[in-house]
Amino acid sequence: MSFNIGLSGLYAANKALGVTGNNIANVATTGFKSSRAEFADQYASSIRGTSGKTAMGSGVTTAAISQMFTQGNFTGTGQSLDLAIDGSGFFAMNDNGSRIYTRAGAFYSDKEGYVVNAQGANLQGYGVDADGKIIPGALVDLKIDTSNLSPNPTGRINETLNLNSSSTEPKITPFSPTDVGSYNYTFNTDVFDSQGNAHQLNQYFVKDSASNSWTMYTTVDGRNPADPSLATPLVNKLPFKSDGTLDTAAMAAGAVPGGLTIAENKTFQLDGWVPAEKNAAGTWVANGSVAKTGGVTLDMLATTQYNAASATSAKSQDGYATGELAGLTVDQSGNMFANFTNGQDKVIGQVAMANFANAQGLTPVGGTAWKESYGSGVPVVGEPNTGTLGKIYGGSLEDSNVDLTGELVNLIKAQSNYQANAKTISTESTIMQTIIQMT
Repeated sequence: MSFNIGLSGLYAANKALGVTGNNIANVATTGFKSSRAEFADQYASSIRGTSGKTAMGSGVTTAAISQMFTQGNFTGTGQSLDLAIDGSGFFAMNDNGSRIYTRAGAFYSDKEGYVVNAQGANLQGYGVDADGKIIPGALVDLKIDTSNLSPNPTGRINETLNLNSSSTEPKITPFSPTDVGSYNYTFNTDVFDSQGNAHQLNQYFVKDSASNSWTMYTTVDGRNPADPSLATPLVNKLPFKSDGTLDTAAMAAGAVPGGLTIAENKTFQLDGWVPAEKNAAGTWVANGSVAKTGGVTLDMLATTQYNAASATSAKSQDGYATGELAGLTVDQSGNMFANFTNGQDKVIGQVAMANFANAQGLTPVGGTAWKESYGSGVPVVGEPNTGTLGKIYGGSLEDSNVDLTGELVNLIKAQSNYQANAKTISTESTIMQTIIQMT
């Protein structure tokens, strides 16, 4: 019996050496989770299923090889498709029709644009519709759309500015955009036509002789927006209240002869804009594109007249030119953004994550991946950073969680255990030899 006890100890020590050696071998493997050998003692039962007070153990057995799903450290890589999970969860991968799960987030784009790992398995997530909105539900293989971003004509401009209340009427009249002495303040805003061509919306502000009144002159590329053959600007009045805010009540809604139309909500409307360019003869002609359907809304409701320098504190417009793919970014919720050369970002998909009630029950399949099993339970799949699912960090990888110092200590312990159990067998052999010599 003692031989069997010692032999079971040798088997256990050898198993511990194997587990420790595997951990050490994978100390630099991205997303690797260390394992530990768990052992249990053995006792022989009597024929009635009970053991007496003098029952002796019959050795040791391997109870389980458990994996430690603790968090590994992050290493920044700067690669946009390197992803790390902070918290619980796994990346869902399509491995030739078979679903596998991994924490190793080193992904690449294959020749068809699909996001894959080094083994060729596809990263899965949620796709987007034609409007760029995420379609939750069924998982799809994520793919990078490398096509150009179509231009978007400007449909709305928002401006926040102050006109200096202490300004006086210009001494030079009439107004001329080429004579800086004929106006008090000016600024330009880029606007875009249907083909993505940029044009300059020019606005000039002249203090009137009447108190609390200004005149605004508007051109596009220095021309009349509705008739580019003319250099005459559109003209509108800007009345202000005594408290310095825009007096919208004094602005009658409707068409303004020779000026921008005033809408019911007292925003200005640039209707009938004909995008133009100079031809070879130097004449301004229509460039073949059109403006935004419905015209361009110019929101100046935040304009003020205070005793401070005339200045534009904020402005925005919703148009942009054609953009080429310049890079990718992934946020903490797994949204994948295509970054374009025109400064625009477009959502092209969302990385999905999966979690299990018992991650210990997952079946390792190699390549730092696992498969669902009866013991793990079914996966709970959802968006990152929701529920029990962790966050995603782009441009980073999760290191192996192996504690090299601890594993080296375990190596010494396993070696000592092996030697001690071998000594048990050696001692039993010596005793047996003594008994044989007595006969």
